[in-house]
Amino acid sequence: MGVRVNLTKRLVATASVALFAISLSGFAAAQASQLKNSATAQPSPTATHKASTKSFPRTLSAPLSSTTVQPVSGCVKTNSVPHYPMHVGTPNTNVTPTDRTFILNTNCGPITFTAFGKKAPITVIAMTFLAKAGFFDHSLCHRVTTSEFYILQCGDPTATGKGGPSFQYNDENKPTNAAVTYPAGTVAMANSGLDSLGRGTNSSQFFIVYKDSPTLPPDYSIWGQVTSGLDIVKRVAAAGVVGGGTDGTPVQKIAIESVTVK
Repeated sequence: MGVRVNLTKRLVATASVALFAISLSGFAAAQASQLKNSATAQPSPTATHKASTKSFPRTLSAPLSSTTVQPVSGCVKTNSVPHYPMHVGTPNTNVTPTDRTFILNTNCGPITFTAFGKKAPITVIAMTFLAKAGFFDHSLCHRVTTSEFYILQCGDPTATGKGGPSFQYNDENKPTNAAVTYPAGTVAMANSGLDSLGRGTNSSQFFIVYKDSPTLPPDYSIWGQVTSGLDIVKRVAAAGVVGGGTDGTPVQKIAIESVTVK
């Protein structure tokens, strides 16, 4: 697991897939070379589980720990469970970057944010592709933190922090010269640092900042800003972490049942 901050605090997305590098340089002139073919791709140094088209059981054999709690106001029971990532291929980068609206339809209500297609074009293209393919459907947000920095982390169908699609891409639109690197409402990508070839490891995992988090280093691509529903994230965080810690599985299960992209 690539860690550059703290072994327990890094916003790690240990993507368990073959590595694809999407270069940000020459965006308009080199679209075809931005997604590397899996036959020549280098495996991720932290890979432990591969996305596959094989007939695996949809539900993982070791579901998340849970506890019986009073549901958070506005949340309903979800039937979503950890499962193996859907094989969706790779996105077409030969499109014009544009700002978009994402609506995460969760069992606790809709969370809406503006996606910065012009500031983070590759990220928004990739995340739009995944959302429209149904990659995030019925996936649990697997991590919440309640001390030092304040985030809800989602986007891994396995709910282990190790799941993702069959491609990765470089960082973009990281904060610079900001007193608060990740203010409340920021939507950013989780990653596991650079790979052995110096390439980014962004894939599908992202986090929503529900309270200003100036202690987070500027290592994560900012690709959106919440416009409504941040109160949902705050309520889920207020319910705490399974086991009583400050970093781990949310006590209140929150699932992305589907994603609408406009």
